[in-house]
Amino acid sequence: MRILYGVQGTGNGHLTRARVIAPALARAGVEVDYLFSGRPREQFFDMEPFGDFQCKRGLSFATRKGQISLLGTAMDNKLWALWQDVRTLDLSGYDLVLNDFEPISAWAARRQGKPCIGISHQNAFNHKVPITGERWHNRLIMKYFAPTSVALGCHWHHFGCDLLPPFIETIEPAATESGKILVYLPFEEASDIVALLAPLGGHRFVVYHGSGAPGELPANLSWNGFCREGFQRDLASCSGVICSAGFELVSEALVLGKKLLLKPLQGQFEQLSNALALELLGAAESMKTLDSERVGHWLHSPGIEPIEYPQMGDTLVQWLLARRWHDVSGLCQQAWAQAKLPEAWQHKWAYAY
Repeated sequence: MRILYGVQGTGNGHLTRARVIAPALARAGVEVDYLFSGRPREQFFDMEPFGDFQCKRGLSFATRKGQISLLGTAMDNKLWALWQDVRTLDLSGYDLVLNDFEPISAWAARRQGKPCIGISHQNAFNHKVPITGERWHNRLIMKYFAPTSVALGCHWHHFGCDLLPPFIETIEPAATESGKILVYLPFEEASDIVALLAPLGGHRFVVYHGSGAPGELPANLSWNGFCREGFQRDLASCSGVICSAGFELVSEALVLGKKLLLKPLQGQFEQLSNALALELLGAAESMKTLDSERVGHWLHSPGIEPIEYPQMGDTLVQWLLARRWHDVSGLCQQAWAQAKLPEAWQHKWAYAY
């Protein structure tokens, strides 16, 4: 089987899932080519697992001070260039397109009649999962951004639906350092993050951000550009995580038993809904704005119980190779049978499996 694997490059969550699935495909001897879009090639990092990958402009969104900028998004995206990439992408040599919310490969597959299997957190919102902040255009985006033949959705809980657990890389365990807090708020201004954390002595905040440190830092902050190895090391050893409400980092924190304080990207219903789901499960707290007092209260909250999810890469690949592509329920049942959810979650939506 020869596969084209299209991955959305906006944010790091789609890439994290691809880093789990790519080795599983390689172990199974599947021939795979990778296509990434959503950010310039020079902004991708640690891409060795994907070989000589293609990179296209695709579609992305613009943010300003922790909120979606609709005007900036409209100005940044070039629909004519997207359509040209869709028209010129030749899929004749592939048996299947695997897609993680990547529009070029998805639309090319639809035009050329190729089977396209989508695997993403976004697909979970086609089911009856907790949702808030939804606007009229959200359903259109979910339906038409990257259309697929079969849509597999991932979430932290099955919520009584045909969903898969998260795809999570194995992280080396480390001793927890008391008072160490990992901070990843990529959509917030660097100066706003410093202002949020500076008053909170007694804890050590390890910040990762795409911008450089804004001048001299207070003693309780360290500032880092993104480094995957260093980030995972700090995640494993911290006592808690302050982050946006993206899917993959939260998944890693849940598996490691790190308490969570979320600041969702305002105007992005996926992140708002993620925060709602975790609060309903009792797995995280959230804040709408950067609030030092809110952070101070959270710092004194108790930890959380680690969650055991199965390693999903090989499970998915074996299902793909068996070509049981429309038996989604069977795949989901197999996956959740291997998960160990916290006792407090057992009564929530327990009728699914």
